[in-house]
Amino acid sequence: MDVKNKVVVVTGGARGIGAALCRQLAAAGAKVMVSDVDETTSAKVAEEIGGASCGCDVSREDEVVRLVAATEKAFGPVDIFVSNAGITVKGGEDTIDGDWQRLWDVNVMSRIFAARAVVPGMLERGEGYLIHTASAAGLLTEIGSAAYSVTKHADVALAEWLSVQHGREGIRVSCVCPLGVETDMLDPDDPIHQFLQISSISADQAATAIMQGIESEKFLILPHPQVEEFYQMKSEDPDRWIRGMQRLKQKLARRRAA
Repeated sequence: MDVKNKVVVVTGGARGIGAALCRQLAAAGAKVMVSDVDETTSAKVAEEIGGASCGCDVSREDEVVRLVAATEKAFGPVDIFVSNAGITVKGGEDTIDGDWQRLWDVNVMSRIFAARAVVPGMLERGEGYLIHTASAAGLLTEIGSAAYSVTKHADVALAEWLSVQHGREGIRVSCVCPLGVETDMLDPDDPIHQFLQISSISADQAATAIMQGIESEKFLILPHPQVEEFYQMKSEDPDRWIRGMQRLKQKLARRRAA
């Protein structure tokens, strides 16, 4: 898809991948609605790129509906909705229920709310594009966060379902699955995140990969090429893959204890 003159919503657009993508979309001629819970910073990004901004807590459906209405008022019908907002928390199965729910609402339900808000109009027009910023954790796993891994797996599954359901009706779907990206979500004091930093890329590099994926309308957008190799290894021999991840987890645990 050529994004020139397309109306694009980007959630989590105040910083990181979201802000970088907003800048590249605007540079390519798109009409960009920058959305974030941080209204002040999202407004600054919008002013910088000549777009518009709207505060939104994507975990609430009424706010996602309000965001779509604000976009339509500013620019017209939404052509591309980028569900980029996401959060994480450390912990395993003992993660408290409130954190499980919070990640579920932001990382999964927000995508459902977006689809409910924009898919009917896209179907009427016979075209549209949904983009989910998931994670390599959604294809592989996240050693340090059970809730992040589970919700990102769900995000990938939802993107796949939407593509199967609506792909022949003119709606494209892409799912972005990066490894480490140099954003606030990488904790430099966490051995697991230190491991991710070895192959980390900048937010601009991730945004460039997304722009290329949109142009080619690719379902899986992998800013880190090695993720495809890892995913193939996992698919070919899940038991071997799990044993390898167990060894990696043990190695990282020893590094934390040192």
